[in-house]
This record gives sequence, C-alpha cells and structure tokens, in this order.
Amino acid sequence: QVQLAESGGGLVQAGGSLTLTCAASVPRKYMVGWFRQAPGKDREFLVAIAASGTTTTFADSVKGRFRTSRDNDRNMVYLQMNDLTPEDTAIYYCAASNTGYLHYYAKDYGWWGQGTQVTVRG
Repeated sequence: QVQLAESGGGLVQAGGSLTLTCAASVPRKYMVGWFRQAPGKDREFLVAIAASGTTTTFADSVKGRFRTSRDNDRNMVYLQMNDLTPEDTAIYYCAASNTGYLHYYAKDYGWWGQGTQVTVRG
C-alpha cells in the first residue's frame, strides 16, 4: 500500500530555513515530487526526484534555494528550503508516481500526502 506523510512544517522568519520530510512508503522505482498550494492559487510544482535519487528537476521559482534528497533504505524524501520569503507560505505536499519519468504536473501523480503548512513571516 502506497502511503505518504509530510512533516516538518511550521512558522519561520523570512530568510530562514526549514526542512520538510516525506515518509514515503512507496516502491523504490517510484519517483517523488514536491508541490505547494497557497490560498487561492493552483497547486505549484516545486521539484521531482527520480527513484535512484541521483536525478532531480526544480521549478525556476525555487531553483538554487531548495534542495531535495531521498533515503530509500528509510523510505524518506527530504525538501530543504533556504532563504524563505513570505511568498513561500503554502501547504506543502509530497506525491508519488509509478513511472520512471520526472513529472511536472499534479495530474501525473497518483498518490499524495496530506500536506504540511509552512508559514514565512516577513
């Protein structure tokens, strides 16, 4: 059974850092993505990481500030977020896809966590 659960959200000051964790009980061949959704906005792609963990792709909005990694032995995927701004305030989700490709669209992910709130205070 595929299950994902995010943790690590919270309140942080602008310019600060936060690391989110996704407990991803997924087959090792699945790729994992991170998304976020701010109030009144569509769900936004942030980053995808391949099954091996060696290949990633980032949205321009977070490139250079966010990093991702995965530990397949522990079934964990991490999103390290640096230099946060109030515009990063949103609910953050991890999601999984059972294909080998790095997907940018939410519709291509079949499994989702419940989300974790990140609030950046300016």
